[in-house]
Amino acid sequence: MPKVKYHFNIHSLKYEKVVVSIWKRVGRVLGFLSTAVVFASVILFFAYNYLDSPKEKQLKREIGQLQLQYDLLNDRLSQVNAVIADLQDRDDNIYRTIFEAEPIPENIRKAGFGGVNKYKDLERFDNADLVIETTKKLDKISKELYVQSKSFDEIMKLAKDKQEMLASIPAIQPISNKNLKMIASGFGHRVDPVYKTIKFHEGIDFTAAVGTPIYATGNGVITTADMDKGGYGRCVVISHGFGYQSLYGHCSRLNVRPGQKVKRGDIIGFVGSTGKSTGPHVHYEVIKAGTKINPINFFFNDLTANEYDEVLTISSQSNQSFD
Repeated sequence: MPKVKYHFNIHSLKYEKVVVSIWKRVGRVLGFLSTAVVFASVILFFAYNYLDSPKEKQLKREIGQLQLQYDLLNDRLSQVNAVIADLQDRDDNIYRTIFEAEPIPENIRKAGFGGVNKYKDLERFDNADLVIETTKKLDKISKELYVQSKSFDEIMKLAKDKQEMLASIPAIQPISNKNLKMIASGFGHRVDPVYKTIKFHEGIDFTAAVGTPIYATGNGVITTADMDKGGYGRCVVISHGFGYQSLYGHCSRLNVRPGQKVKRGDIIGFVGSTGKSTGPHVHYEVIKAGTKINPINFFFNDLTANEYDEVLTISSQSNQSFD
């Protein structure tokens, strides 16, 4: 039963039963509920904003672990980048140098990812910067590895072709000349025998008797075998491939025809003094990618180290050329 309350009436000097109206009761209940709601709201606000639930604590631990893993992944990606940079340096400056191949342009190796923003879907995450940066690094590494893989495929092909290349590059003297002092004039500025002025001599002159055989210095195809109008007289030009050509001038007669394939050591003509020449000799040139270079660097199959030093000294002397 509900508890009955009384109060003392000072006017009537009697105890009277306390009667509470229904509206007062409703008001009290509503007041209590309002206060409870306010306190509950304050507590919930504090709890949601300053206290973590067990689930939230677990999620925060997982996020922390993921951030740590991303940091470790970024460190490993940096190490992979360093390894790739080393491979690229070796590729450009060792492997491609050995096989005389052009380095891969930097704009191809480091090509970006332009166009549509492929990372747009990642921007909605809380740790978007970390995720996007890591994804970009992975994409960049994938691209560079693809380029490097293609480069190694090319190097592998060049390695397989190395035997053919070594057989094709000029590597012997054009005449069988054991007397090294028969080199009359080397590569460089020399006195022109006709005009008596200093001119650049673009090859090496080997003196020999008329009719001495002239040998192909490397495998290749004859591109010229005719009388030259530029002063070389009867002249032979061999295309060796790999960007190399060799020229043999002032022949007395020729032993080959255009389009003919020759091997190193084949007789292609005979020493003479045709064209602009002051004595029997063969004028020998080596051309690489359209540029005439010093043939002295291409006698490695014929000479010992001491003989090469002697040839180098003789060919460097300032004298008069034979053509």
